[in-house]
Amino acid sequence: MEAYKSSSDVLFILLGAIMVLAMHAGFAFLEVGTVRKKNQVNALVKILTDFAVSTLAYFFIGYGVAYGVHFFTGADTLLEKSGYELTKFFFLLTFAAAIPAIISGGIAERARFQPQLAATFFIVGFVYPFFEGIAWNQAFGIQAWLKATFGAEFHDFAGSIVVHAMGGWIALPAVLLLGARHGRYLRTGAISAHPPSSIPFLALGAWILIVGWFGFNVMSAQTLDKVSGLVALNSLMAMVGGTLAALAAGKNDPGFVHNGPLAGLVAVCAGSDLMHPLGALVVGGVAGALFVVMFTLTQNRWKIDDVLGVWPLHGLCGTWGGLAAGIFGSHALGGLGGVAFMSQLVMTLIAIAIAVVGGGVVYGALKAFVGLRLDQEEEYNGADLSIHRITSTPEREPNW
Repeated sequence: MEAYKSSSDVLFILLGAIMVLAMHAGFAFLEVGTVRKKNQVNALVKILTDFAVSTLAYFFIGYGVAYGVHFFTGADTLLEKSGYELTKFFFLLTFAAAIPAIISGGIAERARFQPQLAATFFIVGFVYPFFEGIAWNQAFGIQAWLKATFGAEFHDFAGSIVVHAMGGWIALPAVLLLGARHGRYLRTGAISAHPPSSIPFLALGAWILIVGWFGFNVMSAQTLDKVSGLVALNSLMAMVGGTLAALAAGKNDPGFVHNGPLAGLVAVCAGSDLMHPLGALVVGGVAGALFVVMFTLTQNRWKIDDVLGVWPLHGLCGTWGGLAAGIFGSHALGGLGGVAFMSQLVMTLIAIAIAVVGGGVVYGALKAFVGLRLDQEEEYNGADLSIHRITSTPEREPNW
């Protein structure tokens, strides 16, 4: 029976890793559909190569930083470990690799390719796992201090703060350091619209992410005996709440409609194992509306050219999700309890500080020493031709 349980857990977490791996295709097509046509190839290449670089960074450095585990032994020694331990690395890697995939959407259309890959290595190797270890592996005794002080540890079941808020807040200094795309904000004060190149691709990306998210959330239980139908139902309700709120607040705009469910799912990750489904519906609805309002504000009022709105979507909705777990996870609002709002608040602020400082240091250093963005001519021609020497579709067919 023990062998059967072990094998079942291996299969369970492996399927979760595969589902989250598939979400990276969702990140890719969400970006492909949002950027202009001349940057579509670059979006596809970035997500795949970022994942490859993330794997190396997490394998050689990041996993050890977060959990004190390394793989620098012979294959015979590795075989002595359970298949579960090895597969768990794969699962947690897919979470870590989501960080550069999130950032990619914010800095799209004007970032240089190699410096971005270098940033991916440092972020996944050092910045992200530093906080991951604090939140999920008791590093530095912060969780113990929160429990002693406020009565409960910080709770983030599937990464509203650990993954999404970290990714969104790391992206913010990168976006600011890069500056807006040329022609986005005119000297007259007018704003030049850069509409999505393909709503069907954008929608495809959103749907892939939505489906994969049920692996992201449900399989964060990590073992089969801990799987919870409540997590699945809460994820569903938050997705629906985010969709309808974005539909209403965004006045039927298809870009908002397809990002609304993602906002809801980002927000519900932290407390999806604690909330009542009605609480999850509210959390998702608030997140969907928050994304629409803050995306519009950052783009039009503050003139922050965050192409896919990753700071509002992941940074702010993730922050809301971390706090919401402390609100809607309480017994008073129908939750299971065992969570304290102050613990959620303190750890969320720590995450934001680490993300902003870490992102600022990594991207600031790269900007100072090698440069971050394409020159004006390269940006005008598009990242596809400037970096990859090919476009997504030929302008004309050869006539011979």
